[in-house]
This record gives sequence, structure tokens and C-alpha cells, in this order.
Amino acid sequence: MERKIILMDGAVGTTLWGIAEANGVKKEPVWKYNVEHPEFVEELTKRYLEAGCEMILANTFGANGPAVKRSSPYTAAEVVSAGVGIAKKVLDGTGVKIVLSLGPLTQLLEPYGDLEEEECAAIYDEMLDAGVGAGADMILIQTFMDLEMMRVATVEAKKYGLPVMCSMTFEKNGKTMFGNSVEDTIDTLSPLGIEAIGLNCSLGPDLALPIIKEFSEKTDLPLLFKPNAGKPILSSNGEAVSPYTAERFAEEVKPALQYVSYIGGCCGSDAEYIKEIKKML
Repeated sequence: MERKIILMDGAVGTTLWGIAEANGVKKEPVWKYNVEHPEFVEELTKRYLEAGCEMILANTFGANGPAVKRSSPYTAAEVVSAGVGIAKKVLDGTGVKIVLSLGPLTQLLEPYGDLEEEECAAIYDEMLDAGVGAGADMILIQTFMDLEMMRVATVEAKKYGLPVMCSMTFEKNGKTMFGNSVEDTIDTLSPLGIEAIGLNCSLGPDLALPIIKEFSEKTDLPLLFKPNAGKPILSSNGEAVSPYTAERFAEEVKPALQYVSYIGGCCGSDAEYIKEIKKML
């Protein structure tokens, strides 16, 4: 049976900053735009819809309680509900899935830091309750370096009855910054009943490829692949530009198609990059 490959979106944060800049608005934590500039988030969602994405992330990645409280008068629940609500407004009736996005916390779990497991679970629960309540269809827990924190978030997410996907971020050596290997990741997360597993961020497609290949050799779970469009480099006129053109990005993502069920891009990629992957699919 042929495996269907689902097209996901590209970067949320870097794309939103681009939209803000084009409108003369300064860079903020992007979750603030859900409340202060919902039209930017609508624009982002429309671009990915037009690019042919079948799943689009709500702008909720970093909108956890401590972060929201630190730099705004809002609550995480308000920001997350608004983010999912904007996606719903644009995507209603299109058949495109709205994905609640959960990112890692800046605090570290014990024993590395002083965040207790119960407290960590409660922070994610607030985001989940708001996002699922606002109408998310799926949950993506992504860009985690600490497998233990990923486990805590996943256990909470599974309580909501929606499909949950997990994506870690790896270094070139095939381990996360916390030293978690592909095997550790599979062993910890597979028993939790997740929909898909894989990697996003930190590496371009060339360096991420051996890692997704290793996933394919060690698990039968559907795989998710959202590499970066490379680390930005300074152009001759001093602008930060992606080392990858959209065409080159798609070309370098191509070998991963033999392994994955979910494909998209992370930092530096935008709707143009996703259109190139769509052509290839």
C-alpha cells in the first residue's frame, strides 16, 4: 500500500516577523500578534492554505503561562484560544486540519532546573485546554531538546482525545542537546500512543536526513520531517537571508520522502518553500 504524504506548513515565527516588518510593526514574541495583530496571523494562515498545506499550525508555539505572563498583560488561555480561533476562521470548511502547536518551556525540569513535573504538566494543560476548546483538530509537540519534558507534555496532550504528534530537535551528532538519541526518543514516546514521531528545526535537510533515516530503521510509526531552511547568512548588503532557495530546499528534502508521512519546513522556510515541496509531491 502506498504511503500518503501529508503536506504541512513552513515556519510560523520567522514568517510572522516578516509580515510584521512589512507592516512597520516591531518584532515581538509572535504569540502577541494573536491578540494585537490578528490580521498578520490570518495572512500567514492564508498563505499556507494557498500553498496547498493539508495541516496548518496555529500560532501558539511559545504561548505558555510563564512566557505570556512575563511579557504581556494576557493569560496563556486567551492567547492560545485567539491563535486557534484565527486559524479556524480562515480554515473553516476547507478540510485543512488546525494543529495546536506546543513548544518547550524556558525553565528546566528537575534535576537540571527547579521546575517540578506537576508544575510543567499544569502549564501544558492550560494551553491544551484552551487550544482544544477553541477547536484544534490535532496537537503537535515540537522543537523539544529534553525528552523528559516532551514526555510530560505528551502525557497531558493524550488526555484530550486528539491525535498527538511529537517532534524533537537534534544536533548534527544525531542526539538532542540533552543527549537523547533517536532510540531513546522512540522508546519513551511510542508507548504513549502517538500518531507520528520525528524531527524539526535546528538542522537543514542535508544534515537532518541521516536522523530521519535512523528513525525509519527503528520504528514503524509514521514520521514527521520539518527541517530548517538553513541558518541565516548575511548578504552583501547586510540583510539576513536563507542559504537555501525554495527550489534547493525542496530538492534537498526530496530523499526524505521515502521515509516520511508528514513533510514541511521550519525556520526560514515560508509559503514559497512549501509550494516547491508541493510541486515535487
